[in-house]
Amino acid sequence: MLGLKLVHLIERHSAELAAGLTKRVLESERTCDFRKISPHRLELTAAEIYRNLGEWLLYKTDADIGERFQAIAATRVANGVGLHQFIWAMVISRDHLWQFLQENAMADGIVELSGRMELQEMLSRFFDSAMYYGVLGATKTRTMQIAHRSGGK
Repeated sequence: MLGLKLVHLIERHSAELAAGLTKRVLESERTCDFRKISPHRLELTAAEIYRNLGEWLLYKTDADIGERFQAIAATRVANGVGLHQFIWAMVISRDHLWQFLQENAMADGIVELSGRMELQEMLSRFFDSAMYYGVLGATKTRTMQIAHRSGGK
């Protein structure tokens, strides 16, 4: 499975990827709410996902992805991050990862077309689920915040 070689490449470079992603998110005007959060905390969350990407792509269920990304989104909303900015950060994350692969793996000829397509399909499913569950978690958290402010009515 050629996609697995790429997953291992990502996992080996998880710290570098997380640092680059954190920088991109904090510099983007579309994700300015993330500046309310410690860069270290952002980097730790990203590194955890990248470091375990193989497990996320190959072994985790949709329910596992749902649980993790609902929790991440709920935390971000509680930190004052708008849902639209959370989604844009996910887009940046996906693009950052793909750019890394293009610059490193694909330039080195590690991957053939079939392996690249295989990984792209797996990553698309992962990020689609992560965004869906992120929206779900953010919406639940926002609804609870509103209910709490209005006295639970």
